[in-house]
Amino acid sequence: MLVNSVKSIVIYIKKYHQRFGINMQMIYQLENLAPSEADLLLRAPLLVCILIAGADNDIDKKEIKSAIELANTRQKKSKSGMMEFYKNVAEDFEDKLKILIQSYPYEATQRNPLITLDLQELNSVLPKIERGMAVEFYTTLRDIAKKMAESSGGLLGLKSIGPEEAKYILLPMIKDPASY
Repeated sequence: MLVNSVKSIVIYIKKYHQRFGINMQMIYQLENLAPSEADLLLRAPLLVCILIAGADNDIDKKEIKSAIELANTRQKKSKSGMMEFYKNVAEDFEDKLKILIQSYPYEATQRNPLITLDLQELNSVLPKIERGMAVEFYTTLRDIAKKMAESSGGLLGLKSIGPEEAKYILLPMIKDPASY
């Protein structure tokens, strides 16, 4: 889905940001990856949102709204080397999220194992990018998982994490890049 656009995004962003001197470290990191690997990095925040929001078999509007807010916040708060990466992730986030949701089975029991397998592929991609960026990326994914789990769980939605979300919140399928 995003594979075809990765190269054009990189070319456009490089031209635009070289002119204004903006730090492009993470975008340059994507250029060194296979298109499918770069696509996985761009999809990973969306996959985490879907995994956690849909863990209880119900992705509601509140969770989608929370995911959009997270994407926008991440874009604004990221370190300079990651800013452009998150800007690309946040662009048309809701549309990308809805399209990606449609590409997986409706039932969580069928969807979550597939998303888990997709996220496991990060274990072969993250070692290919600069270690500090891989660690920041992993930390961001864990933050997204936590915030998504808190977004609609518990009594009156007060930051309580349900048992379905708890199973995935630490993203056990992804190895911490700080450990290698």
